[in-house]
Amino acid sequence: MKVTKYAHACLVLEQDGQKLVIDPGGYTPHFGNVHNVVGIVITHVHADHFDPAHIARILADNPDVHVWTTAEVAQQLGNPPVTIVQGGADAQAGPFAMRFFGDEHASIHDRFPQWQNVGVLVNDALYYPGDSFTVPAGESVQALALPVSAPWLKIGEAIDFVEAVHPAQCFPTHNALLSDIGQASVDDWMQPVCEKAGIRYQLLQPGQSIVL
Repeated sequence: MKVTKYAHACLVLEQDGQKLVIDPGGYTPHFGNVHNVVGIVITHVHADHFDPAHIARILADNPDVHVWTTAEVAQQLGNPPVTIVQGGADAQAGPFAMRFFGDEHASIHDRFPQWQNVGVLVNDALYYPGDSFTVPAGESVQALALPVSAPWLKIGEAIDFVEAVHPAQCFPTHNALLSDIGQASVDDWMQPVCEKAGIRYQLLQPGQSIVL
């Protein structure tokens, strides 16, 4: 399975000539061509993860595409078939077997709503938590898409999270808010932590891929 990381928090997974798109949001200006998309996962309603214009572009080329998401996102979707998922749900989109974890967005402040959020484990290989630190309990994770910058996040929490999940490898995501200096600082914190734990840490630039 090929995993391509695009700007901020969008991932495109490819296997057997088919694609699964995760979180095509407004901070991601492009994420390659949209041919042969069999499914879309939207972890939560925030605009950096969910852009209706991106969904429309995918639909134009893949009219039968199915979406898995939260109830809050489903209320804003029009045409595509949608399945509302919560932690504990399983689903299949072409060659992609999905398992969902968690139900809530990480807290920013108690004056803001507690938004819905689901993390997703794909093909028992890639785990992406959305905007949360939900650990996929009992699962062995090959690769973790690790959030490293957000209003709800501090680097110590990201360190605790990667150690709790303990994947074979991880790459930083949710990082559009970082300057080059900021990303280098994150890498300086995360790299030695991961190396000490036996986890491969790799920065992927937008459009770069790993194969699982």
